[in-house]
Amino acid sequence: MKIALIYGGQSAEHDVSILSAFSILNAIYYNYYEVQTIYIDKENNWLKGPIFREPPKSESELHLTIKNSQPIAPSDLKEKDTIIFPVLHGPNGEDGTVQGLFEVLDMPYVGAGVLASACAMDKIIAKQLFQQAGIPQLPYVAITKQDYTTSEEEVYGKCEGTLIYPMFVKPANLGSSVGINKANNREELVAAIEEAFLYDRRVVVEQGIETRELEVAVLGNDEIRTTEPGEIVKDVAFYTYESKYIDNQVELKIPADISEELQEKMQYYAEKSFIAVDGTGLARCDFFLTSNGDVYLNEINTMPGFTQFSMYPLLWQNMGLNYSDLLEELIQLAKLRHEKKQKIKVF
Repeated sequence: MKIALIYGGQSAEHDVSILSAFSILNAIYYNYYEVQTIYIDKENNWLKGPIFREPPKSESELHLTIKNSQPIAPSDLKEKDTIIFPVLHGPNGEDGTVQGLFEVLDMPYVGAGVLASACAMDKIIAKQLFQQAGIPQLPYVAITKQDYTTSEEEVYGKCEGTLIYPMFVKPANLGSSVGINKANNREELVAAIEEAFLYDRRVVVEQGIETRELEVAVLGNDEIRTTEPGEIVKDVAFYTYESKYIDNQVELKIPADISEELQEKMQYYAEKSFIAVDGTGLARCDFFLTSNGDVYLNEINTMPGFTQFSMYPLLWQNMGLNYSDLLEELIQLAKLRHEKKQKIKVF
């Protein structure tokens, strides 16, 4: 069987995707599969790269260009006995758009479907779903570009009237801490909102509080499994994109040093949030934990990173499921979901 590994993309998380793809290529079971690489460059060219039957020697083999690879149309992905493994983060990769393409092509693919991807990617929609499901979250203010253009002062007033400093300002549809900034005063709030709008036309401003940051990994379709929480122990004030993927200024403590009661509470909310967005395959749920034991769901990621620093595979490793076996489970879950869908009658 062939795996079509799709990576790259036009989002700000392009480089993260390449790192994830390289890690997967070094861990997949080549005695079962061959891997066809499909690279999407920053200009949205779909490039068919080499087929790997053994791990690549270096990451540079994944940096394809129009000159050293074959340009293809997205529809050319359709191929018999092939499972798509999209390692795409951010818009046009994790937001349901490319998942819609896979559905139209009637191809099995790893990860969440169209609905779950779109809902989880959009922080505003996700928060509304979690509120409906009774999952605790921090107070927030949602801002549209139209709101901001109409009256900047009204937007600032709404933020300061609902929240207190510090606040965190985030684009509604990005991940990996891209475009996220902490604001301690009005001047920083203005700069943070303006930067966030460079990445999206909708922005979320959240209440900042002193918390610990913990994450729970989720795996499954109808039968859902969760891991013990892991904690992000920072030696920087804020877990930025550079902290995660460039400087590696964080320590991942797995499992987190918390009570069994808190662990079970996070696992319960992780499963509940996975169901709320109609998740399948995998997800990573990010939580805040206050000093007095209050737990808040921050967000759910339907395609978490698979780099050497990534929490998701390390959480499963702590549960006894190694990286290669985790990839195999994800492939089998994709295959199973597709097979079940074929049995549904369409009238």
